[in-house]
Amino acid sequence: MITQLRPVLVIFTCLTVLMGGLYPLFITGVSAAVFPRQAAGSLIVKDKVVIGSDLIGQQFTDPKYFWGRPSATATLPYNALASGGSNQGPLNPALLDAVKQRIEALRAADPGNAARVPIDLVTASASGLDPHISVAAANYQASRVARVRGLPGEQVAALIRDNTGHRWIGLFGEPRVNVLGLNLALDGVAR
Repeated sequence: MITQLRPVLVIFTCLTVLMGGLYPLFITGVSAAVFPRQAAGSLIVKDKVVIGSDLIGQQFTDPKYFWGRPSATATLPYNALASGGSNQGPLNPALLDAVKQRIEALRAADPGNAARVPIDLVTASASGLDPHISVAAANYQASRVARVRGLPGEQVAALIRDNTGHRWIGLFGEPRVNVLGLNLALDGVAR
């Protein structure tokens, strides 16, 4: 039995050190060298202060800002430590009630907007952390943001176009707008 156990323990120890220690260190080093911004979390820095990440949404509730997708994370919105969906199916009454409340909040913030509310403004993403909204969701909110900020609608539409990410290599994914990036661009507009 000892003769069989010894090789197993040696292989187990070697693989643990190699795959659990050396390989992750190597991959972390390579990623930091080749993709330093992404390896550091794709952080957004303004005036030498980290204000967010391109990868994690933030909650905006002020009408002068574009609002992102609702967060499904528990207690604290966009909490990366509690990432996960709500696991509520489309027939779940709790989900239907939440969607109705979100639609009512959007309508109350912009009562003159009779357009259909884009689905991504009333449903959370699978992670609950999505920093992007669809171009339709940004356009839906453009009139409210322009009105509250006293900006021409075309200027807000131009900011949406300038902050729209396109399909990867022209084929994969959908055009999307990073909410934090768009809101930072709005704050940078001189009136």
